[in-house]
Amino acid sequence: MATELRTTARLWQLLSPTLPVGAYSYSQGLETAVEQGWVGDEDGAREWILGQLEWSLPRLDLPLLARLRRAWEDAEEAAVRALSRRLLASRGSAELQAEDRQLGQALARLLADLGHSAAADWARDADATFATLFALAGTVWGIGRRELLAGYAWTWCENQTAAAVKLVPLGQTAGQRLLLAAGERLEGAVERALALAEEDIGLTAPGLALAASLHETQYSRLFRS
Repeated sequence: MATELRTTARLWQLLSPTLPVGAYSYSQGLETAVEQGWVGDEDGAREWILGQLEWSLPRLDLPLLARLRRAWEDAEEAAVRALSRRLLASRGSAELQAEDRQLGQALARLLADLGHSAAADWARDADATFATLFALAGTVWGIGRRELLAGYAWTWCENQTAAAVKLVPLGQTAGQRLLLAAGERLEGAVERALALAEEDIGLTAPGLALAASLHETQYSRLFRS
């Protein structure tokens, strides 16, 4: 029981808003979706965020995260790098690529400072992604595969909800309603990701790519993506 609780605490640490990687600096296109009027209220924010949780994360980030964790566990460095490059190449705009790289490098620096030497080489690596280092943390901290994928999806939902609260804007209670709805969909998202065949992995969210691209030239911005 003590070991299980320590592992759970490590997962909480990885998901904590105090994790110093700068994730809350990014909206992943949501800022432009609000600017363009695509998202203007609680229902719109719910459709934007939960739609990606249902159809995007289980088809790209989560299945690759599962494979990254296995590659780290098996010490297959070439596979880790190939998967990380594949994830970067799947991002729909320069800003989304830069975001993923910067978050990955920040998490690599943190893990290296916490004594995990395998992360050190990724701190300045152009192939770094957040999922790559998230998977490494899950491996060295003994976090189970399903728990790791659910945690990744949860922290993405929490960041998006925090951005929506500021941008739409939404009240804090509306934000909590959104997170309650997201929590009910986590298990399904994880199971779909784990069942996805290799040839079916790929992002299917052209609206997200369009919003993220438009954000690169948006005049007034609060967020970096």
